[in-house]
Amino acid sequence: MTTQVSLLQFADALFPIGGHAHSFGLEYYVETGRVADSQGVKEVLVSHLHGRAGPCDAVAVGVAGQLARQHDLQGCIALDRDMDAQNHVTEFREASRQMGHQTARVAATLTGNQLLIDYLDAVESKETPGHHPVAFGMSGGVIGWDPEQAAAAFLFSTASQIVGAATRLVPLGQLDAQKVLWEVGPLIASLAKETLGKEQRDIWSFSPGVEIAGMRHAKMEQRLFRS
Repeated sequence: MTTQVSLLQFADALFPIGGHAHSFGLEYYVETGRVADSQGVKEVLVSHLHGRAGPCDAVAVGVAGQLARQHDLQGCIALDRDMDAQNHVTEFREASRQMGHQTARVAATLTGNQLLIDYLDAVESKETPGHHPVAFGMSGGVIGWDPEQAAAAFLFSTASQIVGAATRLVPLGQLDAQKVLWEVGPLIASLAKETLGKEQRDIWSFSPGVEIAGMRHAKMEQRLFRS
């Protein structure tokens, strides 16, 4: 399998990491009437990409890839713990851990790579939290994905998960869902390019609206999604 095809596989909606179970705060926005159409969905998505997924998660994907290419397991674990500290919302933190654990499990199984096997062992022994951007980035470093393409694929996968949740919540038709993804495409490409050359110390996030929605989502009496 080529590296490009493997990247498509890892970013695909069918990749078994449980992303379909999370809305990352969108459900709260919909239930409280703050989001009711495709424009509202796009605004929430852009906020998430600008304030969290781009400067934090996608940069971590690139850093993890570089560390994996250097066979630096301890560096990956240090990054993982930093990502845990960056995740202030309990539901978002647990979602990232769940998806990261599953990514590490599948990646270790598919590649048989010792670094990924050792990382999976560290996750399952609770030595490291196992966040999704770290597991995804490490997989790319081992397999040989282009760093910019890996960041773009991760961001598109994130956007696809949120828009997928919107099709079940708003409701949002399939054509309108694709329009939203198409319209945020240039932003995803720009954010992916911005990750190049970034280091762990460059990671940051600031998305108070989305984070507050995530915190309040946890207290909703009826929920379709886990976040």
